[in-house]
Amino acid sequence: MSEQITVGVGAGAQYLGVDRVVDLGPLHPSAHGAYRLRLTVTPDLLITAAEPLVGHLHRGAEKLFEVRDYRQVLTLANRHDWLSAFCNELAVALAVERMTGMDVPARAQWLRALLCELNRLMAHMVFLTPLSPNAAAYREGVQALMEEASGGRIHFMFNRIGGLREDVPAGWTSRVFDFLSTVDFSALPVSFAALEGLGVLSHADALAYGVTGPIGRASGVDFDLRRDDPLPAYRSLSFAPVVRTEGDAAARVRCLLDEARLSVALSLSCLEQLPSGPVNVRLPKAIKAPEGSVYTRVEAPLGTSGVHLSSRGEKTPWRLKLRTPSFNNVQALSALLPGTRVDDLPAVLSSFAVIVGDIDK
Repeated sequence: MSEQITVGVGAGAQYLGVDRVVDLGPLHPSAHGAYRLRLTVTPDLLITAAEPLVGHLHRGAEKLFEVRDYRQVLTLANRHDWLSAFCNELAVALAVERMTGMDVPARAQWLRALLCELNRLMAHMVFLTPLSPNAAAYREGVQALMEEASGGRIHFMFNRIGGLREDVPAGWTSRVFDFLSTVDFSALPVSFAALEGLGVLSHADALAYGVTGPIGRASGVDFDLRRDDPLPAYRSLSFAPVVRTEGDAAARVRCLLDEARLSVALSLSCLEQLPSGPVNVRLPKAIKAPEGSVYTRVEAPLGTSGVHLSSRGEKTPWRLKLRTPSFNNVQALSALLPGTRVDDLPAVLSSFAVIVGDIDK
């Protein structure tokens, strides 16, 4: 006879009235926040149905945007997914730039692409650290470079409407090149045998739930905005997205590793083609987007990060709706967890990259 149990994930899960807490370790990003899973299990603890229960870390970001001008919005836009800060800033900046018809200087376009790839490399190293502790050193290295460029360690606040806040420091590009030249992914051993066949997400279910990013590509979803809806700099970069078909926990971790390799290669290409020139445009005292709406999206580390901006011609947005990858991705747990044993939950969830703040935006 089946029964229902509720498990919690994250440091705050013990306060949510759950039957047990799934401990993924202090290094896993899910330790910041909490969400619950309502599971239907057989007497031998085989999961037959699963329902993610979110909303325990509600941040109210979309309503906060509506009472701030466009410059101020960017300082909040990087906080819902604290591992994708630069990409989240960029999605909002793009929306305003497209509505106002603003031309962003070429150097800023290339630096944006470079910083997006460094942001992706940093985020993937964070998710890989619990599985391969050596990844922490690479995460620290790339985070130090992002901090040197922006002044922020987590919340970079480096994008501006019309480009970047300022140019990168002298010698920074050489230091990026030197660091990337030392990255050796063979030094990141992962025990894939323990992950094979666990938590399989089918291609059809990934499409049905709108799963994007490395989780979707691990299930055969051949979709990557860097290729399919590229920003200007990416149009000059030739690459193939990392796509696998197995859809299990091992495939998701392999996608993270392979995408980290790809980010290193793309970053080096950006350094080779980086032009000189200004990195921003002169702005009026108050930025007002014309009346209308626009939707922009970027390939954030965990998938599609979209912004639907509606304006009534004022200096604050009338509505700014976020499409965050973690919100869609976490719903897919209801499709991939049935057939999994409760004891295997830590291994499956460790391979499933989400940020709780990105869910409860």
